[in-house]
Amino acid sequence: MTSKANTETSDAGTIERTMEMLRLLATAGRFGLALTQISDAAKLPHSTVHRLLRRLIAERMVVQRESNKRYLLGPLSFELGLAASQIYDLREPCRAILTRLAEEIGDTVYLTVRSGYESVCADRYEGPSPIRVVTLEVGSRRPLGLGAGGLAILSAIADEEREHTVAHITQRYPTQKSLQERALRSAIATCRKQGYALISSQVTLGTTAVGVPILDTLDNPVAAISVAAVDNRMSASRVELLSRQLRATASSIRDALQHFPGLH
Repeated sequence: MTSKANTETSDAGTIERTMEMLRLLATAGRFGLALTQISDAAKLPHSTVHRLLRRLIAERMVVQRESNKRYLLGPLSFELGLAASQIYDLREPCRAILTRLAEEIGDTVYLTVRSGYESVCADRYEGPSPIRVVTLEVGSRRPLGLGAGGLAILSAIADEEREHTVAHITQRYPTQKSLQERALRSAIATCRKQGYALISSQVTLGTTAVGVPILDTLDNPVAAISVAAVDNRMSASRVELLSRQLRATASSIRDALQHFPGLH
């Protein structure tokens, strides 16, 4: 029994370490990460990281560039994502609604989905404004609380779960000013009071973003929609107008998602 328990514990630890490395590579995107960067971020010895990466490369989950020796997600990651998209891809039911919104307001609209303690940019819709702001690449990951979409999701999480999430984020990102406990709690309180997330020059200098959560039928935040534009297009009156438009759009999306298989 002891041997079996030890094996199960070891297997679970290996899976957790492997998934942490895959999340890190997903965050890095096409730029990839060096071995030292992965080791430091995952808080694992170089030897352990190298061993796990070798196994992931053998399974095509990870590749290593010859030019700079950086590691990136591999083709099997993409193939598995295609299969999972048939169940979890929110873009299809949201696409027509958010395309219309982007056309109406003129600026860039983002669809962000929750992924544990992180948010992932699922899609981007560019409006006709001649000055376009691209603050998020599709597929990029951020900790919840960073960016208007992530802050909107975090602020809408139930109290007990939000406390646990805030504790995890503040411990994980101690040097990120906007994610330090006092700043993050203040941002959450403001977001909950006004009904939308508002950030300015937090991620990209000279830009302001507004975000609201998308709730499922049980009022759990599963995603968020946000709008980003240069500061001079985001006056106080326009921010208020955008927040109303975003809330109305989020309500429409909630109705559209009632029969979405990934939420049941």
